[in-house]
Amino acid sequence: MPLSTSDRSLAEPVIRRLNVLRPISAEARQSLEYALLEALQRTGSGEDLISEGDVVDSVRLVLSGWLCRYKTLEDGRRQIVNFIFPGESCDAHAFLMPVIDHSIATMTPVVYAEIKRTRFESLVANDRSLAEAFLCETLVNAAIQREWAINLGRRVALERVAHLFCEIIERLRPVGMVEGNSCVMPITQTDLADATGLSVVHLNRTLQELRASGLIVLRERTLTINDLGALKNAALFSPSYLQLYRRG
Repeated sequence: MPLSTSDRSLAEPVIRRLNVLRPISAEARQSLEYALLEALQRTGSGEDLISEGDVVDSVRLVLSGWLCRYKTLEDGRRQIVNFIFPGESCDAHAFLMPVIDHSIATMTPVVYAEIKRTRFESLVANDRSLAEAFLCETLVNAAIQREWAINLGRRVALERVAHLFCEIIERLRPVGMVEGNSCVMPITQTDLADATGLSVVHLNRTLQELRASGLIVLRERTLTINDLGALKNAALFSPSYLQLYRRG
């Protein structure tokens, strides 16, 4: 049965994200759309979708909402090690490992598809373009983790926060969730502090500095970057690691 326009719009972030990384065939697009829509799940904010130590037997693809990957120390301190945005997967190949080494939590209400391992393996086995697109996503995730390591290890507070904002805008843009240089920012200062390795007090001071310099406006759960070029310069940011632009 043909998919309706409303059905396709639900799956569109995933299709757009994969197409940026590797153009997928029309056949693969249709097969993936059906698989996504047959496996829809919904969950609220503040829920652990996957917990460290879980055995993963499916692939979860985010259609709407924000999530985070995180690790927690024995004394309760949390480090967010990445965000997961619409169109992205919660580790497409995690089922190859015995257990997952981190937790994934929802930061907003989330709509996602949970495709069982056998169905996913059939999808990628039947279409090379789709297999390559998911492999590219895994490689980009590794590149993002390397950049976050540099953020925590070498950049000062203002560079860290500015870099994160630049990355968020660039990751949301391909899935149509940026207007101009504005996007939703539905997370708390505590979340931002846990992602940048700063105290909430230090993060707040850094946000005030970015506002005072006229680089950003952060108000009513919306981030607006007034001068993206200047913010990239302040952050020492280059988007090449995100692989958003195909050569040729």
